[in-house]
Amino acid sequence: MSVLGTQQVQQRAAASQPQGFLPPPITRIEDTGLSQLWLQDLALKILYFGGYLNGFQLAEAIALPFAGVVEHIVEALKRDKLVEVKTSQMGLGEGSYLYAITGAGVARAREALDRSQYAGPAPVPIESYNESILRQGRGRTSVTQRTMRKTLSHLVLSERTFGQIGPAVNSGTSMFMYGPPGNGKTTIARAIGKMTGAENMYIPYSIDIGGQVVKMYDTVNHQLVPDENTTAAGTGSLRSGSRRDPRWVHIRRPFIMVGGELTMAGLDLVFDDTNKFYEAPFQVKSNGGILLIDDFGRQQVRPRDLLNRWIVPLENRIDYLTLHTGRKVEVPFDVLVIFSTNLPPRDLVDEAFLRRLRHKIEIGDPSYEDFREIFKRFAQMKKVPYSDQGLAYLLQEWYIKPNRKLRASHPRDILDQIIDISSYLAVEPTMDRDMIDRAAEAYFVDL
Repeated sequence: MSVLGTQQVQQRAAASQPQGFLPPPITRIEDTGLSQLWLQDLALKILYFGGYLNGFQLAEAIALPFAGVVEHIVEALKRDKLVEVKTSQMGLGEGSYLYAITGAGVARAREALDRSQYAGPAPVPIESYNESILRQGRGRTSVTQRTMRKTLSHLVLSERTFGQIGPAVNSGTSMFMYGPPGNGKTTIARAIGKMTGAENMYIPYSIDIGGQVVKMYDTVNHQLVPDENTTAAGTGSLRSGSRRDPRWVHIRRPFIMVGGELTMAGLDLVFDDTNKFYEAPFQVKSNGGILLIDDFGRQQVRPRDLLNRWIVPLENRIDYLTLHTGRKVEVPFDVLVIFSTNLPPRDLVDEAFLRRLRHKIEIGDPSYEDFREIFKRFAQMKKVPYSDQGLAYLLQEWYIKPNRKLRASHPRDILDQIIDISSYLAVEPTMDRDMIDRAAEAYFVDL
């Protein structure tokens, strides 16, 4: 099956309704974009692993409607004596029949398993996936100052920083956040992810690329919308035909965070030599949402190598993935990539790459006024009586005298120390001088 070029995909998408994307219903095998023989092999593998299944259970496992689709697959398998009916219930139709794989079916299933161990929901052709991402990308909602203030209301940020974040989110392209550790870069990224995650989108369980399966849906990184927690749209819709293609899942727009574990291999199709199918890379699973590369510069590969991998996707909004056969496939790159680092930018990137990053935002140390506001908020949250005198003592003795930098995370951590110490001493937590000294001694380390 050929992969559509970007221009073809865009033309097809433009001809579609601009209001959004809803996977069209499946009423016959031809609507799946997959060959009947391939679907027969998939059904045999599911029966091989699952034992006895009735028609509706098989339809749920393969994520296709029984009526008009799975019933014809089963009928062909019965004709070829690859499956047999074990029991039947009169009046409930063939969907209630209990099917079992025969000896000949086991032999063919094993041949299919030698090619690929994949035995899950039927995949969606890569062309359909590409079109869905382009259409759903146009459905993003732009954020406004009002939205941003509500989303980031739990954070204490300077007006300058606040004014930079909103346009970066609306760009949907790239953001480079840098600055000292402990000032909320990851917290800001999570807040952005929570805001954009309020919108929903559709992704397939898996993708078909010329007979190769790429697993897409990930229970760790993708969150189903609350009203959808079963395979496809529920067993009932799989029996009678669904109002949409049940091979797609309805999820929140993704927010995926990777850190020091990120490698170059994790940014391309990951082929499982044992199971003989692929896992989609992080940026493909993030399509339509956000990919946060946290602690950038602390990966096991050189920052320059990672950055070079992003040049084409960031500029052209297209990514190229490589099958283990050497074939390259093209997919849209509709991801807001957030690079977050505690290291000086000059140690990580050159001017040429910085130019390709749309928005650069420095998350600096809080001012004394901001530090006080953060302390007050955390004190109220943790039910520790706040004291201006206690904070003044902390600042004078533990920041000004030793020339220590303020960090936005310090108020939370120092208050946690106070709570731990007061619990051990069996006293009420307070911000008196003795408790502050005990907490600071336990928390700060001179490097």
